[in-house]
Amino acid sequence: MSELVPGGNTPLPDGILTFRVPGPFDVSALVTDDGGKVRGDGDFVFYNQPAAPGVRLDGDRLTVDPPRLRPGASRVTLVVSPADLTTPLGRGPSPTVQVTAADGRALARFTPPRPQRETVLLLAELYRRGTAWKLRALGQGYADGLAGVARDFGVEVTEDGTPPGGVPAVQPGTGPVAAARGASPGTPGSGPDPDGFLGPVNSARAAAGSPPVRLDARLTAAAHAHAGAMAAHGVLASESPDGVSVHQRVLAAGYSYLTIGEHLVSGPRTPREFVEYCLSAERSRRTLCDPAFDQAGLARVPDPRTGDPYWTALWATPFSQAGLDRTAREVIALTNTERASAGLAPLTADVRLTAAAQAHSADMVARDFYAHTAPEGGRPWDRAAAAGCTHRAIGENIACGQRSPAEVVRGWMDSPGHRANILKPDFTHIGIGLAGGGRAGTYWTQLFGG
Repeated sequence: MSELVPGGNTPLPDGILTFRVPGPFDVSALVTDDGGKVRGDGDFVFYNQPAAPGVRLDGDRLTVDPPRLRPGASRVTLVVSPADLTTPLGRGPSPTVQVTAADGRALARFTPPRPQRETVLLLAELYRRGTAWKLRALGQGYADGLAGVARDFGVEVTEDGTPPGGVPAVQPGTGPVAAARGASPGTPGSGPDPDGFLGPVNSARAAAGSPPVRLDARLTAAAHAHAGAMAAHGVLASESPDGVSVHQRVLAAGYSYLTIGEHLVSGPRTPREFVEYCLSAERSRRTLCDPAFDQAGLARVPDPRTGDPYWTALWATPFSQAGLDRTAREVIALTNTERASAGLAPLTADVRLTAAAQAHSADMVARDFYAHTAPEGGRPWDRAAAAGCTHRAIGENIACGQRSPAEVVRGWMDSPGHRANILKPDFTHIGIGLAGGGRAGTYWTQLFGG
């Protein structure tokens, strides 16, 4: 399998190709000719128009059958935008496109550098060279949404009433493409509190000296889905019998976080009883009153057989690029403190190691695995080389489920193999990656070079 970097390309086999972009994204595609322009309405494939000749969109999967593309088509450009139309791509995980052949064989993967203010990204393009087809990694961002993309591809755009970053009403040639969806129900901001959760919650936090939390509609949707799954099966667990963990539900709801905590409880009948239960044990009290959390989602769903309530409470710090950078710096500082205690020189942050580490954390979340070796066989030194690293020695630590830099570094130091990497004298540089929303919560990667 090819690990692509921006501008890189790879040949593709004959047959149907599948492009998947897992995570809180909307996928769309533009079918163009050699001049890079659309011919008409049918060349724009998105959620309101999910099919064109040779192209079909099904959720996060786009399938392309090159011989069946419309006459004159020589390029299919894959476009991603955030599922929450008001959120820049930089507030979520980096989108990763995974390309597979008709027989399920992995062909290529590409994770672009993390977007910043962009609301839309041209992720990759399938293009024809002679009679063969190739894939090129792009990573080109647009800060003015799909309207900017549409203009560049020859689409006449009518933007009246279009939400920021949303899909415009576009008119290529004759006849308009269907208008866009409005803001998603997961729009950031304070959600309603019809059940009166926030009163007792924030009273308890105030008594502990912590700032109040506000409800987020996406977190509440994830909490309700998980409480409902537990109630339906009468089981209290972070991974319900339907095989989905509470953290995966958070990501599926379109919420990206830096850190998260949860309470999964059965028994209390009212919000006040629920809060009292959470305050009754040290660990659950620390989660409820953690000053790092500023957003929450709370839900209770009764067991349809017994009427017993099942509760899910989610407490989170939303993702931001500044927060990601700060967290990575904290991990490096704690790592260097351990090295200083052993009389070793500090490690220097390396942007290429950081890109490879971040891509691996995001990949583990997106493809639901936890290992140094990726499903198609890629190893730490392969990922480092693909990111442009020239270090001769490469080492990697991974972890999942820890909620803070202190917790993850302490866990690594308590493990002989991970400790050996942190204290290896030959290592001189380091990169840190972390991504939330996997089966076990946050997935961490420490990549060393020397």
